Amino acid sequence: MKKSIIIIALATLSIACGNKKSNNQDGESAELTGSVSIDGSGTVFPVSEAVAEEFLAEQPNVKITVGESGTGGGFKKFGAGVIDICDASRDIKDKEIALCKENGIDYVQLTVALDGITVVVNKDNTWATSMTTEELKKLWEPNSKITKWNQIRTDWPNEEIHLYGPNTSHGTYDFFTEIIMGESGASRTDYNAVSDYNVAVQGIENDKNALGYFGLSYYEENKDKLGVVGIDNGSGVVLPSIETVANNTYAPLSRSLFIFVSKKSAQRPEVKKFVEFYLDNAPVLCKEVGYVPMPASGYDAQKEIFKNAISAK
Repeated sequence: MKKSIIIIALATLSIACGNKKSNNQDGESAELTGSVSIDGSGTVFPVSEAVAEEFLAEQPNVKITVGESGTGGGFKKFGAGVIDICDASRDIKDKEIALCKENGIDYVQLTVALDGITVVVNKDNTWATSMTTEELKKLWEPNSKITKWNQIRTDWPNEEIHLYGPNTSHGTYDFFTEIIMGESGASRTDYNAVSDYNVAVQGIENDKNALGYFGLSYYEENKDKLGVVGIDNGSGVVLPSIETVANNTYAPLSRSLFIFVSKKSAQRPEVKKFVEFYLDNAPVLCKEVGYVPMPASGYDAQKEIFKNAISAK
């Protein structure tokens, strides 16, 4: 009887192990080792961090580092071959493509989520409930002379505006200036330029006359501390939310978020599996951290792009 129990137990263990391996594509071992290095966009950081945590729960022997040096900072490291994956909240620039080519870095670009740039104010700000894109342009354009609220609208207070925004290394800065000013990098410089969006949150929270901008997820995390500004692009005022970003009514400040993956790095089993895991789990995890998932068909398309990219010779 004892012998039968041992045999049954071994058979069950064998089946369990067999099932675990069968769930792993291409016959890879379920127990991975090695490392995955990620850096770049502070906006994409919460998604990548959430994915990394879930992946490590399944693959605890893989070392994963996730940094947030900004999209520009990430591309510098990526183009130099220092990291495997670059988080980005904008498309790659020509000079960054040139750096990749110079160092033999071939890559694949994958869309992982959607986002909206949110214009925020202090919770006690009762006047700036909405702004037009033209008003945003006049406020943020290079050498702007607007220093007080009533210079935007005459019925607003005769008080100084204190501005917060991302520094020039952030993709959010590039995207906002390109969309609002029509030229990437075109912005006034006399504002509180931050590398950490939490600094902007704290600054705006404690200053009735402050205004700033950053990604939707940071507003969602701090909506009890901040007020939000609806945006009017000429079709009426729309507030940023997961729903308005998903249905594209929050225009023009909606955007796609990306990861750029080194094709050479993706030949390593741990990196390949991590990216596949990322695309499988992004629909749920990006929503949990305040971003907008693409339709299922969008993620299916990204999986096919990745599969084709790493199998191409």
